[in-house]
Amino acid sequence: MKCYLIVPAWIPDEIFSAKTAGSQINYWQPLGMLYIASALMKAGHEVRFLNGAFMTNADIIKEVEKDKPDVVGLYSTTFGWKKAKEASKALKAIDKNIFVCVGGPYPIALKEKCIEDCDTIDAVITGEGEFTMLEILDRVSAGKNLEGVLGAIYREGGEVRINPPRPFIDDLDSLPFPARELLGDAVSYIPPPATYKRKPVAVMITSRGCNRRCIFCFQMDKTRKSGVRYRSVDNVMEEIELCLKQGYREIKFIDDTLAANYDRAMKIAKEIKARKLDFTWFASACVSQVDKPLLQAFKDAGCWAILFGAESGVQKDLNAIKKGITLDQTRKAVKTAKEVGLKVLTPFLFGIPGQTFEDGLKSIEFACEIDPDVANFHALTPFPGSELYDNIEKYGTMSDDTTDYTYQGAAFTPYSLTREEIWKLRQIAFKKFYSRPKYIAGRIIRMRTTDDLKAALKGAKSLFWLWVQGDIFRRDKKPT
Repeated sequence: MKCYLIVPAWIPDEIFSAKTAGSQINYWQPLGMLYIASALMKAGHEVRFLNGAFMTNADIIKEVEKDKPDVVGLYSTTFGWKKAKEASKALKAIDKNIFVCVGGPYPIALKEKCIEDCDTIDAVITGEGEFTMLEILDRVSAGKNLEGVLGAIYREGGEVRINPPRPFIDDLDSLPFPARELLGDAVSYIPPPATYKRKPVAVMITSRGCNRRCIFCFQMDKTRKSGVRYRSVDNVMEEIELCLKQGYREIKFIDDTLAANYDRAMKIAKEIKARKLDFTWFASACVSQVDKPLLQAFKDAGCWAILFGAESGVQKDLNAIKKGITLDQTRKAVKTAKEVGLKVLTPFLFGIPGQTFEDGLKSIEFACEIDPDVANFHALTPFPGSELYDNIEKYGTMSDDTTDYTYQGAAFTPYSLTREEIWKLRQIAFKKFYSRPKYIAGRIIRMRTTDDLKAALKGAKSLFWLWVQGDIFRRDKKPT
């Protein structure tokens, strides 16, 4: 069958402040959809991928009208739900017989509510999509309904039918590698400025799931004892080598924490070094899971930067979100990573339940104290399916506009802060951290390439507007 996988069109200004988008914008390779594409292609189906990050809705519709696919799979985050609904209506207007299904973080969490909310969606994929989507195509091809297709909720007549969930894929090595050949121009897919060294950059996972229990994060397999399923080291190496053959020069490992299994993380680093693979890489890890030998092994294997989820500089805030770390662990991890020569990135959150404005200011001071190479300051966003989202009345209030559900939009307001204070804290944080003479001088000294220069210029432009415009992160719409 002919299947299109589509990310509905969006533009950066819908997420980021227009004045700072240049230093924040990023275009991720949509790994989940590429995994689904490879599973479908392996089974003999014809697959195309259309990415609304680089296409308008009109462009997407023209392609669909020209090629008339049998099935379309739409991807939706919480932010993108309105766009997914609009896309489904446009698809049905082209041909009511196109079978439209939707997957992604928002449909996985909201399940049948998505079908109830949009009468042009035929099915929702409620978990990992590789095998569910494959079965859906087989059923549509045979003219049958989706009864019994695990992990699918579907519409039949005027009723919504709910199938049992599909078990998680334990043998991740059994999956074909993501179909990156469908991406087109790989160079267009880049992380934010200053968070990569070489282009093109491939995104890759070596595991699925997380063994942390942060209350704002949604994990499909949060009920599992370990919370993490691992690919074998050999399987990971095979994909790395394929990426290098495809021309990628850097890999961004987007496991929630690459160090969840210490020994395995060490093996990956040592194997990369032993094979003398020529690429730079970037990873995330929890500060409580790393030490100097592991970070040194990462560095020796080509890792140039690591992200630690610092989140706050106040211990009670870390406890409130069940982060499971201490401030001293963060201090030590950042210091050690810098000692072995890694660049360090640390995100912080404003809007934590119980956090006061004064607590937010302390977090800013803590960010300056530990002095990472890059610090980001987000509005805490409790995504559907997370503990915080499911118990919102206990913690604060929530916007009913799904387009607020980005790390920029302050969708959640704890009882201890106002939305305006969250916006204000973000602006103070960026100004204070990036205006420090020590930081500016270090940035100039470390400048080596034209990409470094471009990133610095974009950062300087953002910093200018942070000082000139007093409410740069305020949303135009009234807060709810």
